[in-house]
Amino acid sequence: MTKQVSRSELGRLGRRGSYGLGALAPQGVARPSPPRQLQPSFSRPTHGAPRWAWMTAGLAGAGLVGLAATAGLWFVPLIIGVIAGIAARWGQWRLRVMVPAIVVISAGGWGAVLVGQAVEGLPIGATARVIAAIGGLPAFAAVGVAATLGVAVLLGLAGLWLGRALTPWPPS
Repeated sequence: MTKQVSRSELGRLGRRGSYGLGALAPQGVARPSPPRQLQPSFSRPTHGAPRWAWMTAGLAGAGLVGLAATAGLWFVPLIIGVIAGIAARWGQWRLRVMVPAIVVISAGGWGAVLVGQAVEGLPIGATARVIAAIGGLPAFAAVGVAATLGVAVLLGLAGLWLGRALTPWPPS
């Protein structure tokens, strides 16, 4: 019923290459290649435009957010975020680059407007205190300003997410 195991087979147990796995081993099936060595990178080697063009676009976005905030169009960071999300998908920029860029664009645009109005002598601090108190936050001007900048940043990040979600992958 059972075949007796020879001494040479017992000596091979547990050693590399000792098991034939049926008919595959004699046919010369190659072993899988070792995994590729990790090469960390912070950005892809090629982008759709030179770096100065992206910097100019970022400054233009912050300027548009600032002009729109002056005109009372508080939702423009969302639109800039959608445009940036589409451009990031086609320019092959990673989120670790685009998220800080959108934060700087949104907060920079709104922050420049608030600083400019404070320099002109408008009561930005008093208004921020009242808005913070009405919102249930501590009645400090810094809290009101931080809440305003936080809303602008959240709008920009939501637009970035929406722009990347709606844009298909670029053709390769």
